[in-house]
Amino acid sequence: MKNIFFLILLSFRLLALAQDVTEPANNPKDWSEKTEPFRIAGNLYYVGTYDLASYLIVTDKGNILINTGLANSLPIIKDNIKALGFDYKSIKILLLTQAHFDHLGAMADIKRETGAKLYVNEDDANELKTGGQSDYELGKFGISFKPITPDYLLKDNGKIKLGNTTLTMLNHPGHTKGSCSFIFNTKDGNATYRVLIANLPSVITDRKFSVVKDYPTIQEDYNQTFAAMQKINFDIWLASHANQFNLHQKRKPGAAYNPKVFMDKQEYLNNITALKNAFLEKVKE
Repeated sequence: MKNIFFLILLSFRLLALAQDVTEPANNPKDWSEKTEPFRIAGNLYYVGTYDLASYLIVTDKGNILINTGLANSLPIIKDNIKALGFDYKSIKILLLTQAHFDHLGAMADIKRETGAKLYVNEDDANELKTGGQSDYELGKFGISFKPITPDYLLKDNGKIKLGNTTLTMLNHPGHTKGSCSFIFNTKDGNATYRVLIANLPSVITDRKFSVVKDYPTIQEDYNQTFAAMQKINFDIWLASHANQFNLHQKRKPGAAYNPKVFMDKQEYLNNITALKNAFLEKVKE
């Protein structure tokens, strides 16, 4: 993920000086590729693109959508929801794991079309209102999305309740000021799974932390995030990008329903350790 963002940032340095830039035109191909939607566990479904993860949580009072991919992900998400037999217009709540264009590019349009309420970590609210222009890293390159005004602001451990499902937002800043994860329980027959949708804290800035004046607490935030994420208890874990949790190695198209393929906690811890080591190398600069 870090390398992908560096390529995007480098390719837009000169462009940003000469013109207004929205979503980059040279995004990874798999960010816009269709993939089969499927049931992950209980009332949780994957409805995103091949790599940009979007999750639909179906409740008895309407549905929750987490992340919306790029702006061009909208028709894919709509088709995926329909293919699973659900009504796109039944989305009542929108959530996101980070205020970057590749995870909320279609958010404004989905909010407008469905009338859903947007709940966000309060520390990413300003970036949403400015369309990403105030982001400490991507903002300086002009990379943006349609501005959005959140309906509700969340603090760490804030609750989002709809029908028979309650999610807890976990504040995991660093990648963005308001990066966050979500955790909730889903019932599956006689079983109950505790599901973590994790926003993995990769470092995207190429500047020394000490000179990131528009995000002075960035190093401290990363430290706290790594410490918190290493302590989370869960059964199933997922992430903002499919490649971050090896979705396509764990599940092939047409595969039978099997929540247990997403229960590798050691894989999660290995990811956190690798990202933390990369962060510590950055600190040494």
